[in-house]
Amino acid sequence: MAEQTGPEIRDDRAAGRLPAYEDGEAVGVIAYFVLDGGPAGLVAVHTVVEPGHEGKGIGGALVREFYAMAGREGVPVVPLCSYAAEWASHHPEEAPEAPAELVGRAKVQLASHPELY
Repeated sequence: MAEQTGPEIRDDRAAGRLPAYEDGEAVGVIAYFVLDGGPAGLVAVHTVVEPGHEGKGIGGALVREFYAMAGREGVPVVPLCSYAAEWASHHPEEAPEAPAELVGRAKVQLASHPELY
């Protein structure tokens, strides 16, 4: 078995969280939601890396996995989170731009459900 490099990332779809763990300790998370209606999409709302774990690539690993997860599901990512949007701008080969219509729907859904943030 290959040794894992980087954090262990697990999807908690029910809670809308994509947490990262190192040695069993939560070290970061992306808060997200699934876009209502069709077409579907995954909306990254907020990326957090815990104090003391910054600068280790955890945020980038989380966003990379978020885009990979969406790719496996065949849906786009709407990066409303400023960190995810910045990461996507630097990695266009891994982070296709979401259609403007989806971005607009995601903003409306988030505004009407602030608990998602």
